[in-house]
Amino acid sequence: MRAAARWTRAHLRAHRAAAVLIVLATAGITVSLLLSTALFAYATDPWQRVFTRSAGAHVWIHTRADAPAASLARLDEVRAASGPFRTVRTTASLELGGSKATLELRGAPERPAVAAPQVVAGRWLDAARDAGTGKGISQGIVLDGAVARAMWAKPGDSIALSGFAAPLRVVGVAETAEPGFRAGETPGAAWVLPGTLAAAHAGGDLRGRTIGLRLADPDDTDYVVQRAVTRLGADQITDVSTWRQAKAEAAGDNQLLGRLLVLFGLGALGAAALAVGGAITTRVRGHLRDIAVLKAVGFTPGQVVRMFLALHLGFALLGGTLGALFTEALGPLAPGRIGEALGLWQDLPEHAWLPWVIPAGVVIFIGSATWLAAWRAGRVPPVPVARAAAHPGRRSLGTTRRALGLRIPPALVLGWRAAFHRPLRAAAAVARLAVPLLLITVALGTWATLDRFTAHPENVGLPAALTARSDSLGERELRHLLTAQPGVTAYPGAEVQALVPGQTGTITLRGLGTDAHPYPFTLVEGRAAHGPDEAIAGQGLLDLLDARVGDWVRMTVAGQPHVLHIVGRSIEPADGGRVISTALDTLGDGATQLHPDFYNLVLRHGTDPAAVRDALTDASAGRLEVREIPNPADQLPAVRAVVIGLIAVLVLIGLAELSTTVAAGVRDRGRDLLALRAVGLTPRQIAAVIVTATVFITLAAVLPATALGVSAAEWLINLQGSTSGWGTGLAQRPALSTLALVGAAAVAVAGAVSLLPAVRAVRRKLVDSASGVG
Repeated sequence: MRAAARWTRAHLRAHRAAAVLIVLATAGITVSLLLSTALFAYATDPWQRVFTRSAGAHVWIHTRADAPAASLARLDEVRAASGPFRTVRTTASLELGGSKATLELRGAPERPAVAAPQVVAGRWLDAARDAGTGKGISQGIVLDGAVARAMWAKPGDSIALSGFAAPLRVVGVAETAEPGFRAGETPGAAWVLPGTLAAAHAGGDLRGRTIGLRLADPDDTDYVVQRAVTRLGADQITDVSTWRQAKAEAAGDNQLLGRLLVLFGLGALGAAALAVGGAITTRVRGHLRDIAVLKAVGFTPGQVVRMFLALHLGFALLGGTLGALFTEALGPLAPGRIGEALGLWQDLPEHAWLPWVIPAGVVIFIGSATWLAAWRAGRVPPVPVARAAAHPGRRSLGTTRRALGLRIPPALVLGWRAAFHRPLRAAAAVARLAVPLLLITVALGTWATLDRFTAHPENVGLPAALTARSDSLGERELRHLLTAQPGVTAYPGAEVQALVPGQTGTITLRGLGTDAHPYPFTLVEGRAAHGPDEAIAGQGLLDLLDARVGDWVRMTVAGQPHVLHIVGRSIEPADGGRVISTALDTLGDGATQLHPDFYNLVLRHGTDPAAVRDALTDASAGRLEVREIPNPADQLPAVRAVVIGLIAVLVLIGLAELSTTVAAGVRDRGRDLLALRAVGLTPRQIAAVIVTATVFITLAAVLPATALGVSAAEWLINLQGSTSGWGTGLAQRPALSTLALVGAAAVAVAGAVSLLPAVRAVRRKLVDSASGVG
C-alpha cells in the first residue's frame, strides 16, 4: 500500500494538468446529464402531475348544442366522464385594458370530479356568491391558467364578454390537463354557473356541448373517437382533442432542449472515456520500467490493474461528485427555464435517487472504458524486455531524405514523420481528438440554426411577424387600415378544425392569402398551390395521414367534406405541423363559406414589429387587436447558454487528449534526442519537431471532424424537425469562416499546449535522455 501511494503521488505530480482537465470534464458531463434529466421532467411531469391529481380525461369531444353527448359516457371503454357541459363561444377582454381572447364558457353547477380543474389562485365558483342578481352584482368566472396568463387576468379583475350584458368577475384561476389556449387557434376554457351561461345572448352556432372521457385503457383513444363519431355523426362533432396532444404541447420546447443536452452529454461522455483510455494507454507505454519495478518488488498483475483503475476512477468520482454538488446547489439559482426546471425537479419523487445514479453511471462508464488499458499494465513483465529500435521502411527514409533535399524545413519533415510513422497509434490519437471536435461542430450547427430562426424567420415557416383581427371594424375598413401602413403586406386568413379520414382526430384547415395574392409559404418540397382544390401541408399532417406530396386527402368540416390535392410541403411550426393550407378563395366556395377572420402581416425586412403594432393600434383607436406571431427561437433562450457550456466541456476533453498526445510525443522524441542532435539539429529545431508533430495530429483530426460534424448537425436538426412535425429543411450550416476559425484555433491551441513540454524536453541533459530508453 505504501509503494502504491508513493507511485500515485508521483504520478499526480507528473500529470497535474491532465488530471485537473479530466476531473473538470467529468464534472461538466455530469452537469449536462443532470440538466437534461431535469428538463425532461420539467417538460412532462407538470402536465402529468395535473393529469393525475385531476383524474384527467383522455379524450375531449366538442359537439353541437343538440347532440346527445351524454350517451358517450356509456361507451364500454369509458371509465368515467366529465360533463357534458353546455358551452358558449365568446370573446373576452379585460375592462381596464389588456389582450382579447376567445373563450369556451362551460356551465358547471359544481367542480367536476373527473378532469377537475386545479385551482391555483382564488377559489372555485360558489352559487351563493357568484350567481349575480342583475342589479350590479357581478357574476363569477374561473379562467384556465393559460388564458389568464395571456390576458394578464387575476382574481378580482372584471372581464367584458361578447353576448353578456354585464361584465363577469374573475374569482379563480385553474390549471387543467387539456390542450392549452392558443390565440387565434384554440379557445381557452372558462367555467361559469349554468344560470350565467343561460343568460348569454349567443346564436346557435356559438353554443355547443363538451364532454371529457376518462378511459380504462389510454391506448384506446383513437378507437373511442371513432366510436363517438359513429354514434353521434360526423356533422355533430366540431372538435376532438386527446391527452397525447395535450402532453406533447406541454412538453415541446423543453424536450428539444433536453434532447440537445442528452445528445451532447452522452457524446461528451464517450469522448471523455476515449480520452481517459488513451491517457492510460500512453502512460503505460511511457512507464514500462516503473511498472516492471513494481512487479519486481512483489506487485501482482491484479494489483497493478487495480492501481491504475483506482487512480482514474478517483478522477471520475471526484468529477462526478463535483458536478452533482454544483447542480444541486447552484442549479435552481440559474436564470430562466433551467433554474425553474431544476427547482421543480427537486420536488419530484425520482429526485431522491437520480442525482446519485447519474454520476455513478458516469463513473462506471469511464471505469469500463479504461479497464482494458489498465489490464495492459498488468501484463507488463517484471523484467523489461529490450525493445528493438523501430526502423522505418526504406520508402519512408527515402521520402524523408528527398524532402530534406528540397530544403523543406527539418521541423516540418521530421514532425510529419514523428506524427505518423506509427500509423495505428496516430490513427487512435486522431480519432480520440476528432470526437470532441465533431461535437463542437454539431453545437455550432445548432447555434447557426437558432440564428436563422432569429434573423430570417421567413426561411423557417414564419414569413409573417404579426397577426391582426378586429370585431368592430368592417372588412373594407380593416383592409384599408392595414394596406395604408408602410412596409406592411396583409394576407387574409381563416382557420377551422377538420376531422381527418378515419375520424380519429382533428387537424387545422387554413385558408391564407388569395389566388391573386398568394401567401409566401416556406416550401421545401413540391410547389405552391395555385389552382382550386390545391393545398400545401405540414410534415405532421403528412405523417398523421400517411400521405405524401401529390396525394389527394379528404377531411370533414362541420359535416361537409373537403377534398384537397397536396402539391407541396411547407415548414410548419404551428400545431405540430398538423396543418393543411390553401388559398382563402378555395375555402370561400362551397358550404363552409369561410370569410377572413384575421390578417397575417408580412413586414419589410428591417421593420420593427413592435413599432408597426403600436402604429396600427393608434390608427384604429384601439379597435384593432395586433399580436406578434411567436417565434420558437424566442422560447429557447437557454439553448445558447447551454451550447456555450457544452463547448466548454468539450474543450476540456480536447485539452486532456492533447496533453496525452503531447506527453507521448515528448517521450518518443526524448529517446531520439541524441540522434537528432547528432545530425545537427539545434534545441530550438528539436522543440519545433515536437510541436509540429502535435499540430499535424490536430490538423488530421480537424479536417474529418469538421466535415462529419457539419453533416451530423444537419441530419440531427432535420431529424428533430421531422419528428416534431415541422419537417426537414430547418438546419443551417455554420459559416465557413466560423469553421475555419475553430479549426485554426484548435491547431493554435495544440501548438501552444505542446510548446512548453517540448522546451523542457530539449533542455534535459543527454544522460537523462539516454536513460529514458526502455
